[in-house]
Amino acid sequence: MKAAVHSRYGPPDVVRIADVDEPTVGAGDVLVKVHATTVNRTDCGYRAAKPFFIRLLTGLARPRRQVLGTEFAGVVTAVGGGVSSFAAGDRVFGYNEGPFGTHAEYVSVAEDGAIAAMPEGAAFDVAAAGTEGSHYALSALRTAGIAAGQDALVYGATGAIGSAAVQLLKVLDVTVTAVCDAANLEWVRDLGPDRVVDYTAQDFTADQQRYDLVLDAVGKSTFGRCRRLLKPGGVYMSSDLGPGWQNIPLTLVTPLFRGKRVKFGVPVQNKEMVEYFRDLIESGRFRPVIDRRYPLDEIVDAYRYVETGQKTGNVVIEVVPPS
Repeated sequence: MKAAVHSRYGPPDVVRIADVDEPTVGAGDVLVKVHATTVNRTDCGYRAAKPFFIRLLTGLARPRRQVLGTEFAGVVTAVGGGVSSFAAGDRVFGYNEGPFGTHAEYVSVAEDGAIAAMPEGAAFDVAAAGTEGSHYALSALRTAGIAAGQDALVYGATGAIGSAAVQLLKVLDVTVTAVCDAANLEWVRDLGPDRVVDYTAQDFTADQQRYDLVLDAVGKSTFGRCRRLLKPGGVYMSSDLGPGWQNIPLTLVTPLFRGKRVKFGVPVQNKEMVEYFRDLIESGRFRPVIDRRYPLDEIVDAYRYVETGQKTGNVVIEVVPPS
């Protein structure tokens, strides 16, 4: 089969298209013909081994798993022994961080893993973009304990995490302020926030409103800058470790003072997570935002674009061209 492979860590150019063996289907596995996948910040981090400690998970000198890719949507072509939830011909989607392998024509996924039937009526590209950024956003909201009637600010509302967070907060009946640049104000408004702030026109950290949660969905601010935005007992969360990895010690220190706190979510990838997003997509309450689409042969260009930091929402790889 055709796949995007990398045999060493580095910039986008370490990735190349090659013919590799189709994955085997063991007992309890599901073989999926991938129609669409994505290139995201998670893929970029594993490909470049940044931060460096990623090598402890993926191989110190070179990557043990040469085919990356976390998100997928496609059609089941075969199942292993004992599989009862899926059958050949089923349309499925999911998330496969760790095993990876979705930047290819086929991927083998455990039946009890983060895989579910596709949202009814959804296209493959929409389903494929429905789990990575959104599961990070969901983890943050659940860790923060945000609830109906509270107030939240999302800085970086145009990214995969931020655009999902705005929508998931509205599902929870939270009052949302979304922060983005002037060029994206209108489509961010379409996500449903109660208020949109243009950070190119004003310093969002000087906002007079106070929040139960400030979520930095792009990892470009700090607790120090955003602390004044928080209500007493409010929570600051970031999608990044912060300068000097400061968010890790801050999660340990700030709770000791019983005031404004830093928390760091630990995302969970399981079937419940995928089914949660399936139901939201089916109901129309969550819409994955898609910026660009590339064929598999142009995945290096997709990596380059993602690493500009300018993408809005998700970048989809069309492994099977849409009919």
